[in-house]
Amino acid sequence: MGNYWISLAVCVLTYLGLASGRIPRLKIDRAGIALVGATILIGTGVFSLDEAVRAVDFETIVLLFGMMVIVSCLRLSGFFEAVGGWMLSRFSEPLPVLALTIGLSGVLSAFLVNDVICLAMTPFVVLLTSRLKLNPVPYLIALATASNIGSSCTIIGNPQNMIIGSLSKITFLEFTSRLAPIAIIGLLLNFLLVAMIYRGKLRQIDQAAFRIPIERSSLTRLRAPHRRVMLTSLSITLGAVICFFSGLPIAIVALGAASCLLILLGKVRPEKIYREIDWSLLVMFSGLFIVVHAFDLNIVSGWTPSAWEILGKNPIGFITAISAALSNLVSNVPAVLLLKPVLAATPEAVRQESWFALAAASTFAGNFTLLGSVANLIVIESAKRRGIVVSFWEYFKVGLPLTLITLFLGFGWLSWVKL
Repeated sequence: MGNYWISLAVCVLTYLGLASGRIPRLKIDRAGIALVGATILIGTGVFSLDEAVRAVDFETIVLLFGMMVIVSCLRLSGFFEAVGGWMLSRFSEPLPVLALTIGLSGVLSAFLVNDVICLAMTPFVVLLTSRLKLNPVPYLIALATASNIGSSCTIIGNPQNMIIGSLSKITFLEFTSRLAPIAIIGLLLNFLLVAMIYRGKLRQIDQAAFRIPIERSSLTRLRAPHRRVMLTSLSITLGAVICFFSGLPIAIVALGAASCLLILLGKVRPEKIYREIDWSLLVMFSGLFIVVHAFDLNIVSGWTPSAWEILGKNPIGFITAISAALSNLVSNVPAVLLLKPVLAATPEAVRQESWFALAAASTFAGNFTLLGSVANLIVIESAKRRGIVVSFWEYFKVGLPLTLITLFLGFGWLSWVKL
């Protein structure tokens, strides 16, 4: 009985900390909160260190690490600068620039992790809109929302999908073929919605959006890419994507691609690549796996079958609603881990569709508010450092309708369209 209450208390307090993002009077982040929760469970004897290690899904950790290395090499090679230069040289009208921003963000996020795409593309969107005298705010909002939508269609598009892919054992091709149509339609709706909300204002420079004058902002010129390094990085990345679709184990493929890059990129020192990796995210994942394992082992395992009756009535609708709500409360990665036992209890006939619903809803829900996903925060903070402010309500007037539309789209597609 002691383990029950310790597990419940640690899980509740950990998720409250994740929801707030901090603990008052302490300089601790979400990764630290998850790590402390896991340490308490081990230290109080809820389970042993060996069992805690077994609770960590290393397939997800390895996949995320490998993808971080791949994207780091692309960034250091100047790939994203080359993309930005191409955009600058060919497009100048508001609607084509908006379409290109959404298209590139969506497609690249599907294969190169959306958080990193936002980090890499935000400077170029700011630079592009500044040089073309366009209002940067709608393009930045489009960048963030498109990265979330586009990332929903593959297992490697975002961290929560990596967890879902590992837990569900759904193949890369099955996952993409089922969710890609929703993502494509969602990106088209994203374009139409932003174009409609900002009709007539895409070219108008809104000086109130800038904290400092445009000409004095911290915009910089695009760096010349390292062509040999870029070619090597792109070749290995393309090879990895082909292997993903062929059905090979995606974690091993990602790790193999990362290892090849570390060996072949002679001009890039490994420590530069390691500095690009989000180590805190890997720590948070590891801690959360342990905390959620205690929750499953000591709490969920004691629930009666009647507790799951609602799943038999409309599991896709229930998973869509609860994951969207939890994703905005505690963020999408913790929400997915917390809902793992719920998915295990769904009827076998709709379990795979329920995993798809969880992937789509937890990702689309990230567009609801400015704080809904890490990708949003990356875009907003990066733009702010360059003198551009996107307010909570400015984002919300796009995020609210877009989230509701895409959630209903995902629910309808998974409920009534069978492939």
